[in-house]
Amino acid sequence: MAKWGEGDPRWIVEERADATNVNNWHWTERDVSGWSSERLRQLLLGVRVDGPPGVCHVTDVAKLEGDASINNRKGKLIFFYEWQLRANWLGTSCGGVKFRGSVEVANLSDENDMDELDISVSLGKDQPDTPLLELMKTRGVQEVRRALGDYVTQLKSEFSQGMILPTASESKAPPPEEKRNPVQTSRTQICSAPECSPCPTPCVAGVRISTCGFNLKETFRTTPEELYRTFTNQEFVQVFSRSAAAVDARRGGRFQMMDGNVSGEFTQLVPYQHMEMRWRFRTWPGAHYANVSLQLVDGGDETELLMECRGVPLGEEDTTREGWTRFYFQAIKQTFGY
Repeated sequence: MAKWGEGDPRWIVEERADATNVNNWHWTERDVSGWSSERLRQLLLGVRVDGPPGVCHVTDVAKLEGDASINNRKGKLIFFYEWQLRANWLGTSCGGVKFRGSVEVANLSDENDMDELDISVSLGKDQPDTPLLELMKTRGVQEVRRALGDYVTQLKSEFSQGMILPTASESKAPPPEEKRNPVQTSRTQICSAPECSPCPTPCVAGVRISTCGFNLKETFRTTPEELYRTFTNQEFVQVFSRSAAAVDARRGGRFQMMDGNVSGEFTQLVPYQHMEMRWRFRTWPGAHYANVSLQLVDGGDETELLMECRGVPLGEEDTTREGWTRFYFQAIKQTFGY
């Protein structure tokens, strides 16, 4: 059997000679320049900072030039955007004196990370020196960078839907799978006879499977809030997995992704902190789930993810570990720039 991450046929999109493929992915392109222009203006107009010198906020966007588009190439979503912008800001000192200036960004594009943006702040012509300028150069720049980062995140979530087209069989919601409550011993997982949700397939009880487990640790250059949404928001999941997905992010809610090869159920959700789920791969023995725990640790400008996976069928440990590393962690980083 091919290994997960080494050409595993369960994860490959096979093309036909007519340039389409068995999963019904097409070459599509969507121009999102209009939406981007409006959204950038909205986000920048929300920039406001205050400190000991006074208060500063963006009043208008004087220049916004560029374009943005989303392309689907053989099932892979590619985001293109390039913008040059200039916004005006107004500062009011503690004594009520007003100062005006501008902030410019010349290289907002898919080729640059947020921390690579060249953001310059200046006072207007003939404006006297003021501590408000330093406030804008420090906290103001941080807020502008955050607003532009929000634009990129929203671009990749709002307009990914419909770029990957499900097959006719995927267009219908998948039937609920058998619900089990596995109880794991040191090396053996025993699936007891649980109450099963209505489904056409009878539940199988008393299946004894030798299991193993592993831990993983990964660091993402984003906040716990954004990383949590990446795992629980259906559109985000569809983007990084590059396939149709169904995600019901609530306790007891089910998920299915990667053409149905991965499925499971959320058992505990603590927003922005912790996720637990029953997780399985399609080829595992019937009704068998591993227990996966994802802990998000806030590191300021980055988030450390601690993963604990228990109950993996013996012999599937390496492929499962590699699959999570490649098709979850690496895919999220490559897609969202985390």
